[in-house]
Amino acid sequence: MTRNDATDVLDPSRGASRPGGREVPPFPVYDAPGTPDHVSDASSVYREVTYARALGFRPLKLDIWLPRKASGPVPLVLWVHGGAFQLGDRRELPPTFAPGSVFRLLNEAGIACATADYRHCLEAPFPAQLHDLKAAVRYLREFAAVLNVDPQRFGAWGESAGGHLVALLGLTGGHPGLEGGLGAQGHPSGVSAVVDFYGVSSLADIPPMQRPDGLFPAALTAAVPPGMTLQPEHMLVGGSDDSALLAAASPVSYVSAGAAPFLLVHGDSDGLVPHSQTDLLAAALAAAGVDHEVVTVKGGDHCFFGAEDQVESILAGAVDYFVRKLGTP
Repeated sequence: MTRNDATDVLDPSRGASRPGGREVPPFPVYDAPGTPDHVSDASSVYREVTYARALGFRPLKLDIWLPRKASGPVPLVLWVHGGAFQLGDRRELPPTFAPGSVFRLLNEAGIACATADYRHCLEAPFPAQLHDLKAAVRYLREFAAVLNVDPQRFGAWGESAGGHLVALLGLTGGHPGLEGGLGAQGHPSGVSAVVDFYGVSSLADIPPMQRPDGLFPAALTAAVPPGMTLQPEHMLVGGSDDSALLAAASPVSYVSAGAAPFLLVHGDSDGLVPHSQTDLLAAALAAAGVDHEVVTVKGGDHCFFGAEDQVESILAGAVDYFVRKLGTP
């Protein structure tokens, strides 16, 4: 059976049925949010919500953190984890952040937070990761009334690989060719504000990652195909060093005057993603007349190691940015 055959069989408008005339309902492509858990005075959480299914892949999951004291529809921020496109999941924050801090701080400010899984680079090459997150945004708009969120006031916040992906969310809302076909349809996937923590903006201009000996044990890399590079930017595009593919996966390639406003936060001592990556994106945003701010963290390495005493204020500044750009109820 081909993909087109399957679409014909599962399309209810075609009266799909088994031999003998029994009707066959289409497979669900996402689930309703379900029932939230009340986890604190500030937050209720919908956990393990399947926002998209794709044949041949694991279900894609969201956790949705909602402020309990909201009196009306609230803004929502999608948090996107890092991990060099190779590791991580929606529940993990950088080790320099207090556990759950991003979700809690947003809720305390009256802003909902959804945190999403997406496919890693060996599960599927770019643009699969962007397709996944756009499906997550569409899902959240599909259930905006149930979740008591305002579909007109969505932001995105990510760190490292997640910073790269939220930058793309903020820059590609008007690119129908990058929507993908997963999950809920019929809703825009753009966002109205972006906070990018030390993300890559140009894959062609990132220096090779220098890994300390023993960082990736053999048991961690055992499933990597023989001969595959471990450089994240090349893994993201299927192991290629093709300049066109690297450019197509780079936020700087999509900057235009209609982009969302950006807050770019980057340490001046980042040994994995140099501050020059933020400089490139800031320059492109400035040239296009896009509202943006740059915060340079003195002494900050990747994940703000070396600047741990500043992390609390950095997170507070990001939340304040969303309050200013998205508002509160």
